[in-house]
Amino acid sequence: MANTDLLEAYIEVYFRAFKYVGDLISEPMKADGISFEQFLIMRDLAAGHQLSLSEIAQRRGVTRAAISRQIKTLLEKETIVQERDADDRRRLYLRLTPHGEEVTTRVNKVIHKRFYDWVEALGEDDAKELLRIMRKVGATIIAKDRAQTD
Repeated sequence: MANTDLLEAYIEVYFRAFKYVGDLISEPMKADGISFEQFLIMRDLAAGHQLSLSEIAQRRGVTRAAISRQIKTLLEKETIVQERDADDRRRLYLRLTPHGEEVTTRVNKVIHKRFYDWVEALGEDDAKELLRIMRKVGATIIAKDRAQTD
């Protein structure tokens, strides 16, 4: 396949599939008005992780300001609360509210079902191969591109 054919094939796949992957992933959260990234914060809290804003930013590799905006929305939607550390009153930790626990449990079930439906449709071997390729793209292309822009 000539390089131009490869580029044209990539563009076609982008418009038919990759462009919509983010929408497919975030669909289960739309009813609750939260993003996938916000759901992941709630999921970490549901798993018992005691997290501060700084710890979330560090884990996700994003700025505190970006996480702060996500946290603000979750606070407004009353899915999380901030609590002061008993030993260090300057530290604030995040905790799910009962409403946040319900949202997290419900969305988690939907995401699991959708994911395993995708694995069943692709077949486990192809799903693993797709994941391998996506990791390679992340490590070799996206990381390199981000390093050049920083």
